[in-house]
Amino acid sequence: MGITKKQKEVLDFITNYWKEHEVAPTQKEIKEAFQLKSYGSVQRYLKYLKDSGHIENDWNARRGLKPVDENEKALQTEAGIEIPLLGDVAAGIPIEAIENPDNTIQVPSHMIHGNHKFYALNVKGDSMIEDGIFERDIIICKHQTTANRGQTIIALVDGEATVKRYQPRDGKIELIPANSSMSPIVVDPRLSQFSIAGVLVGLMRSYE
Repeated sequence: MGITKKQKEVLDFITNYWKEHEVAPTQKEIKEAFQLKSYGSVQRYLKYLKDSGHIENDWNARRGLKPVDENEKALQTEAGIEIPLLGDVAAGIPIEAIENPDNTIQVPSHMIHGNHKFYALNVKGDSMIEDGIFERDIIICKHQTTANRGQTIIALVDGEATVKRYQPRDGKIELIPANSSMSPIVVDPRLSQFSIAGVLVGLMRSYE
């Protein structure tokens, strides 16, 4: 998907701004730099650059623009897309997540969509078997720090990771297993460190 000369100038401005400041320009700075009449004009440029794969854009962030690294783009193939394989996540008792950015895995491109970061984790344990998630499966996760009630999330509890259904209730967090023989993990955010590291979007399984 080609871009026009003016679109290339906007892309170069964003890229050079990143190199100099290590942060993206705001829409206001882009508007002033190119003397555009409205923010709508800025957003049309950004939408085209995003749709053509030249930038990523978190629309909720004031400086959410980021040029797409050409080396990262080269990892994308018709067969799939390379994402980080970060290590292990418990599907039973929480265990420490192991982060190793040197490891990657190729996943089908239809699992990767929108302007989000994705990563993969190896499943340990059997607490999610009734949702069809088994030990040694590889789950595909979208990185985000919030979730809706009932979503299957990657939760960090006191530095350890687990995959469970998310159920906030009465100021506490219930992490619900999909295994009728197991009880929920109840987390009080006032007493434990709790955060959401992502939501489940897919899984891969090998039968060998």
